[in-house]
Amino acid sequence: MEQVRVGMIGTSWYADSMHLPSLTSHPQASVTAICGRNETRAQEMAAKYNVPHIFTDWRAMLQSGLMDAVVIAAPDDLHYPMCMEAIAAGLHVVCEKPLALTAREAREMAAAADAAGVKNMTFFTLRWFPHTRFLAELVDAGRVGRPTLCQITYVHGGGRDARYRWRLDGDRANGILGDLGSHLIDLARWLNGDIVRVAAHLGTFVARTHPDGRPVTPANDAALLALEFANGSQGIIHTSAMIYTGGRGMEQHVHLYGEAGSVESDFAFGNFGNAGVSIAVRAAQAPDGLYADLPIPEHILGGLVPEAFAEAFNTQSAGDRYFIDCILADRKPTPSLWDGAVVQEVMEAAITSHREGRWITVAPVNA
Repeated sequence: MEQVRVGMIGTSWYADSMHLPSLTSHPQASVTAICGRNETRAQEMAAKYNVPHIFTDWRAMLQSGLMDAVVIAAPDDLHYPMCMEAIAAGLHVVCEKPLALTAREAREMAAAADAAGVKNMTFFTLRWFPHTRFLAELVDAGRVGRPTLCQITYVHGGGRDARYRWRLDGDRANGILGDLGSHLIDLARWLNGDIVRVAAHLGTFVARTHPDGRPVTPANDAALLALEFANGSQGIIHTSAMIYTGGRGMEQHVHLYGEAGSVESDFAFGNFGNAGVSIAVRAAQAPDGLYADLPIPEHILGGLVPEAFAEAFNTQSAGDRYFIDCILADRKPTPSLWDGAVVQEVMEAAITSHREGRWITVAPVNA
C-alpha cells in the first residue's frame, strides 16, 4: 500500500486540533471522508482540510468504500457501535479513549479487530508526549530500579461551572475517570507495570442540567484511585475537573519512586500551542543524590523545542501518523484496542470499588 485512505468520524475541536492536522501532514495518508452530525460544521472542516466527501450518517460512511482506515473521535457511548461496524467493514481502526462504556464492550471490540486482522489502536495521547517518552526511557535504563510507588496527578478546572458536558453525563460517559483517568491508567501501566487491585473514590461536586432542561445522570468530576501493581509496588492516581489551577491550565505531575532512585515530570499547558506550556523532567539517584533537571534528548524532540510538544503529532511518527506508518509497514500498533480494554477493566474495578467501598481485583485481559 502506497497511500492510506482515511475517514474521520468527529468534527470536534480535538478532531480539528489533533487528528486532522496529524493525518493531513502525513505524505502517504489521504483523508477522503469526514462525518459529523452537524452538516454545516462538517462542511467547514472538509473545506479546511480539503476532504472530498461529507457524511452525517457514520454507517453510510463506513460502508462507502471510500477508505482503508477510520479514526473514531465521537462521544464515548458511540465508540462500540462505530468500532464494531468499522471492523466488520474490514477497516483499520483508531478509536479515541476511553474505548467504551463497559469492559465487556471493550473486550468485544479488541477481539473483533483481532479476528478480522485489521490494524487497531487506542488513542492514548500521552504515549507520544516528549516528557513521557523520556520518563519511559529513564525507567528502562534502570534509573528507578525496583519500583515502590507510582504517583500521577492530572487536573484542570473545566468542570467548575454547571454547564452541560457530555463527558460528565453518566448516560454518555464515565466522567473524568474516563476522560483523563483512562490516560493516567494507561500511563501507569506503561511506566510501572500491570495493575492488579484498585480502591477508588469518585467524587461528584457539581449537579448539571441538560440543555433541554432535564437533570443529567451524575458522572464523577473527580477521581482518586489507590493501586496495587503486579510487581508489588503501590500507586496513586488523582484526576479532577474541579481544580482552580491559577492560570496553569491543565496541570500534570508524574512521580516514579524505586530502590535505585526517583524520576519525575511536571507539565502544564493551556492549549495545543506554545503559549503557557511548562515542562520539566528531574531525577535523583539513591542513596544520596539530589534531584537534578534533565533535558529531554534530541532523539526524542526531533528538532522541536519541548514547549512545542503538540507538533510531534504533525512531524514525527506519533499518534495518527504512527498508525499510518504501521499500516504501511504492516506492523502491529501499540497501544492496541487490547490495551484500551485493559484500561477499561481498571476503570470498571474503580467504579465497583467506589460503589461497594472495598478493594477490587482487576479482571485479567488475555489478548
